[in-house]
Amino acid sequence: MNGDILVPMSMFLAIFGVVYLYLSTRNKERLALIEKGVDASIFMNGGQDRTPFYKVILLNLALLLMGIGVGVFIALLLATYTSLNESALYPAIIFTMAGASLFVGFTMTKKLDEK
Repeated sequence: MNGDILVPMSMFLAIFGVVYLYLSTRNKERLALIEKGVDASIFMNGGQDRTPFYKVILLNLALLLMGIGVGVFIALLLATYTSLNESALYPAIIFTMAGASLFVGFTMTKKLDEK
Protein backbone atom coordinates (compact mmCIF):
# COMPACT_ATOMS: atom_id res chain seq x y z
CA MET A 1 0.00 0.00 0.00
CA ASN A 2 2.86 2.41 0.74
CA GLY A 3 4.36 1.62 -2.67
CA ASP A 4 1.24 2.94 -4.40
CA ILE A 5 1.91 6.48 -3.20
CA LEU A 6 5.71 6.24 -3.07
CA VAL A 7 6.25 5.93 -6.83
CA PRO A 8 4.17 8.96 -7.93
CA MET A 9 5.57 11.04 -5.09
CA SER A 10 9.12 10.10 -6.08
CA MET A 11 8.43 11.01 -9.71
CA PHE A 12 6.97 14.37 -8.68
CA LEU A 13 9.91 15.14 -6.40
CA ALA A 14 12.43 14.19 -9.09
CA ILE A 15 10.77 16.41 -11.71
CA PHE A 16 10.42 19.26 -9.22
CA GLY A 17 14.09 18.91 -8.23
CA VAL A 18 15.32 19.04 -11.82
CA VAL A 19 13.18 22.08 -12.68
CA TYR A 20 14.16 23.90 -9.48
CA LEU A 21 17.86 23.19 -10.05
CA TYR A 22 17.64 24.39 -13.64
CA LEU A 23 15.85 27.63 -12.79
CA SER A 24 17.96 28.49 -9.76
CA THR A 25 21.22 27.80 -11.60
CA ARG A 26 20.11 29.90 -14.56
CA ASN A 27 19.17 32.76 -12.25
CA LYS A 28 22.50 32.65 -10.38
CA GLU A 29 24.42 32.53 -13.66
CA ARG A 30 22.59 35.56 -15.02
CA LEU A 31 23.09 37.52 -11.82
CA ALA A 32 26.81 36.77 -11.89
CA LEU A 33 27.07 37.99 -15.48
CA ILE A 34 25.16 41.17 -14.65
CA GLU A 35 27.46 41.84 -11.68
CA LYS A 36 30.48 41.56 -13.96
CA GLY A 37 28.94 44.01 -16.39
CA VAL A 38 28.56 41.61 -19.31
CA ASP A 39 26.09 42.65 -22.01
CA ALA A 40 22.66 41.08 -21.48
CA SER A 41 22.17 40.50 -25.20
CA ILE A 42 23.48 36.95 -24.84
CA PHE A 43 20.13 36.03 -23.29
CA MET A 44 18.14 37.25 -26.28
CA ASN A 45 17.69 35.78 -29.75
CA GLY A 46 17.68 39.29 -31.19
CA GLY A 47 18.23 39.11 -34.93
CA GLN A 48 19.63 35.60 -35.06
CA ASP A 49 17.77 33.21 -37.29
CA ARG A 50 17.97 29.91 -35.46
CA THR A 51 16.30 26.68 -36.43
CA PRO A 52 13.05 26.23 -34.46
CA PHE A 53 13.24 23.59 -31.74
CA TYR A 54 10.32 21.56 -33.08
CA LYS A 55 12.08 21.08 -36.42
CA VAL A 56 15.14 19.66 -34.69
CA ILE A 57 13.01 17.28 -32.59
CA LEU A 58 10.98 16.12 -35.59
CA LEU A 59 14.10 15.58 -37.70
CA ASN A 60 15.84 13.52 -35.02
CA LEU A 61 12.70 11.55 -34.18
CA ALA A 62 12.03 10.74 -37.83
CA LEU A 63 15.63 9.62 -38.39
CA LEU A 64 15.57 7.55 -35.18
CA LEU A 65 12.40 5.72 -36.20
CA MET A 66 13.76 5.12 -39.71
CA GLY A 67 17.00 3.81 -38.20
CA ILE A 68 15.09 1.39 -35.97
CA GLY A 69 13.05 0.19 -38.96
CA VAL A 70 16.16 -0.36 -41.06
CA GLY A 71 17.77 -2.13 -38.10
CA VAL A 72 14.85 -4.54 -37.76
CA PHE A 73 14.93 -5.21 -41.51
CA ILE A 74 18.69 -5.87 -41.56
CA ALA A 75 18.42 -8.08 -38.48
CA LEU A 76 15.61 -10.05 -40.14
CA LEU A 77 17.71 -10.55 -43.27
CA LEU A 78 20.74 -11.64 -41.26
CA ALA A 79 18.68 -14.00 -39.11
CA THR A 80 17.09 -15.56 -42.20
CA TYR A 81 20.19 -16.05 -44.30
CA THR A 82 22.84 -16.75 -41.64
CA SER A 83 23.12 -18.98 -38.62
CA LEU A 84 23.74 -16.15 -36.17
CA ASN A 85 22.04 -16.16 -32.77
CA GLU A 86 18.77 -14.20 -33.10
CA SER A 87 18.55 -13.23 -29.44
CA ALA A 88 21.79 -11.24 -29.73
CA LEU A 89 21.41 -10.18 -33.34
CA TYR A 90 18.20 -8.13 -33.12
CA PRO A 91 19.18 -5.79 -30.25
CA ALA A 92 22.70 -5.32 -31.61
CA ILE A 93 21.61 -4.32 -35.10
CA ILE A 94 18.68 -2.20 -33.89
CA PHE A 95 20.80 -0.22 -31.42
CA THR A 96 23.61 0.18 -33.95
CA MET A 97 21.28 1.54 -36.62
CA ALA A 98 19.47 3.77 -34.11
CA GLY A 99 22.80 5.23 -32.99
CA ALA A 100 23.88 5.76 -36.58
CA SER A 101 20.61 7.53 -37.38
CA LEU A 102 20.98 9.81 -34.34
CA PHE A 103 24.50 10.69 -35.48
CA VAL A 104 23.15 11.55 -38.93
CA GLY A 105 20.44 13.64 -37.26
CA PHE A 106 23.05 15.49 -35.21
CA THR A 107 25.04 16.24 -38.37
CA MET A 108 21.95 17.44 -40.23
CA THR A 109 20.91 19.61 -37.29
CA LYS A 110 24.35 21.20 -37.19
CA LYS A 111 24.05 22.00 -40.91
CA LEU A 112 20.60 23.54 -40.31
CA ASP A 113 21.98 25.81 -37.59
CA GLU A 114 24.84 26.97 -39.82
CA LYS A 115 22.45 28.26 -42.50
